[in-house]
Amino acid sequence: MPANEMKKIDYPKYDGVLTFDKTTSVHLTGTNHDDNQPVHLQLKDSTLPINFTLREFDEPAQRYCPAAVYEIQYEGDKSEPQFVINAQNCIHCKTCDIKEPSQNINWVAPEGGGGPNYANM
Repeated sequence: MPANEMKKIDYPKYDGVLTFDKTTSVHLTGTNHDDNQPVHLQLKDSTLPINFTLREFDEPAQRYCPAAVYEIQYEGDKSEPQFVINAQNCIHCKTCDIKEPSQNINWVAPEGGGGPNYANM
């Protein structure tokens, strides 16, 4: 269903005890990526997030991803939206591979076999 036909969900603010902001949650996973490794999150069509899923669904990747990997950014007052992939935040949950309505995001195994290490929990 298109985003403009749905009621917006207002989530309560995180409390820092039982609930946390996305950046803190990413840190708790202990996931590391080498800066020079190939990007493991690939778009089949780089125009689709702005031209289709932003318009139709308010770009759900920015909400379903638990690690704030995907975001829409605007540079300046009247700029065009940009779809940004913060691959370094990825915690390898594959939610994007499953939930993406257009099946446009291809998740491939990251180089080096890295993944979450929940030692700090």
